[in-house]
Parts: sequence; structure tokens; C-alpha cells
Amino acid sequence: MPGKLMEYFNKAPRIGTLSTADKNGKVDTAVFGSPRMIDEKTVVMGLGKNRTFSNLQENPHAVFLIMEPGKSVMDWKGIRVYLKVKSWATSGPQLESYRNQLAKVIGEEGAKMIHATVTFEVGEVRPLMDMGQGWEKSL
Repeated sequence: MPGKLMEYFNKAPRIGTLSTADKNGKVDTAVFGSPRMIDEKTVVMGLGKNRTFSNLQENPHAVFLIMEPGKSVMDWKGIRVYLKVKSWATSGPQLESYRNQLAKVIGEEGAKMIHATVTFEVGEVRPLMDMGQGWEKSL
């Protein structure tokens, strides 16, 4: 269900958390609304000059978690998308294009805070709560 995954991942508005770890395994998590799945195996996001970006330079693995509350815990929806950095850009056309697109949504000042664009390869996709079901059943 790749098309369904892209649709769910890119749904707006939505917020998720990106979890990273440095080279020593010290974990960090941060809230993001901007990651976009551009095809079935690729996610792109903008980052400030922050702990998340620093961690990804030391350790390319991350997890993006999207969660939607339900009436009870068993009704909550969401996915965990396991990612690996393919590349990043701190200058050049990719970064400028990303900033220009973001400026239309959050304004020029917010877009200027983006220090880098990071391109990830999608590895595994798991449901929010893994109880033996496929991820598509959690959507």
C-alpha cells in the first residue's frame, strides 16, 4: 500500500516526532510538521542548526513517528517510519528551493531558520502499536 503510506505521511496538518541518536547512542527526539515523502522510498525535511542535525551527521539512522489520538488507546492510529540519511545540503539549489517553498507556508523569517535539507531513505514502516498487524490496518 505505498500510495496509502505517502498519502498518510503527507497528510496536513499533522505533527510527528523524529528520534535520532548521536555516535554514542545518546537519544534525542524533536517535533516536526515539515517532513514530506516525495516518493515511496524517500523523505525530505528541513532542519535548523540543532541537535537533530548534529546527531544525523554522526549516526544516519532515525525514526519518524506520526500519532493520531482515538477514543481509547486501542483506537489510536499512527505509524513509525524507519529512516536512513542518504544526503544533506547546507547550501545550493536544493536548500534554496526548500526554503522558498517553506516561506510560502511559514513566512520568510521561519524559512531562514532552515540550515539544511536532509534526504532520507525509507527502510521499515511499522504501525504505532505493533500487535501483529500490518501497518495499513493501523491507518
